[in-house]
Amino acid sequence: YEPASDPGNMRYYPKGRMIKALLEDYVTGKILDYGGMEVETPIMYDMNHPTLAKYLQRFPARQYTIESDDDKYFLRFAECFGQFLMAHDATISYRDLPLRLYELTRYSFRREQRGELVGLRRLRAFTMPDVHAMCGSIEQAKDEMLRRYQLVQETLSGIGFDLEEFELGIRLTKDFYENNKDIVNELVQRHGKPALVEMWSDRFFYFVLKYELNFIDALGKASALATDQIDVENGERYDIKYMDADGSEKHPYILHCSPSGAIERDIYGLLEKAHMDQKKGVRPHIPLWLAPTQVRFIPVSEEHTDLAMKYAGELNNYCIRADVDDRSETVQKKIREAEKKWIPYIVVLGDREVGAEKVPVRVREDGELHQMSLKELSDKISEKVGYKPFRPLPLPVSVQKRPKFVG
Repeated sequence: YEPASDPGNMRYYPKGRMIKALLEDYVTGKILDYGGMEVETPIMYDMNHPTLAKYLQRFPARQYTIESDDDKYFLRFAECFGQFLMAHDATISYRDLPLRLYELTRYSFRREQRGELVGLRRLRAFTMPDVHAMCGSIEQAKDEMLRRYQLVQETLSGIGFDLEEFELGIRLTKDFYENNKDIVNELVQRHGKPALVEMWSDRFFYFVLKYELNFIDALGKASALATDQIDVENGERYDIKYMDADGSEKHPYILHCSPSGAIERDIYGLLEKAHMDQKKGVRPHIPLWLAPTQVRFIPVSEEHTDLAMKYAGELNNYCIRADVDDRSETVQKKIREAEKKWIPYIVVLGDREVGAEKVPVRVREDGELHQMSLKELSDKISEKVGYKPFRPLPLPVSVQKRPKFVG
């Protein structure tokens, strides 16, 4: 946490910021491909706004509040407010439905109690991608939810999770279940294993159906990542209207979906996954596309530094993050430190590698030494990364020229 801020507000150094930014880019890309229209809305809202005041009374949350002159504002704890107010001011036809609005908030704020704050798992300021879909009927909402469930599965798998690592939880009203068993059964079938279902006699939230995919960590704690909900209240509360085919105005049903959950919680999940892998005897790692350094070149002596820099430059030109440990340390110490940093590929360059077609590549995944040409290494990494977003090295190529950040 940032010591000069409220607890639960993070600071990100270059590597962490790069990982977080790549996840933001990836999730946003998936939602745009699905058809989400990206918007941007304020982070603070008037507590006395007529619609918002009713919402806050109906669903009280732990808000941060701000005073400006005689007015009182709250920092948003979700994207809903801005998107719903925007939809209220829009002219919408039934032909536009499902209407999909998307925003990634940096940040949403919830003033959790100090004892509830847990690392990256539960924060007071978090980055949340949320895409709402406005639908004209329950049947259209159900079809859209199933389409979005595929988006959820693709997003979590693409980040680096195994879908078997998640447990499905469903909350719904008894009336909704009696009339819509098909979608509940379909969600469970697509999940592929038993789910926990909580059924209410009366509806006391704004939704009639909500599911969550929960990641189970090393301590057996469940944390919700992806979620979607069918909201039957807020279309009317925010007076959002669309013109139906018969010329009448109607309020839409609204789906609330985050296909990844909070970005910080995804990072927590990947780190927990690495820890659990280590306990099974697997070398801990994060997905290759997120590794701050994907290839590290280690020159045996100063004479080999130019060659290492040349190779690193070639890989960086091919959108592969490569750096050079040119410090005056022993090769063994450099290798140990590279392994401690979970660097996927380590290449030691000495006299034998000068002018050689292939170089020795230490591969973290199997712990073995492989002889590869630079092109073979580049092709291997590109194939594994696929079409994921790319960002360049977050620090100088020369390890010797990097500052030492103190947490």
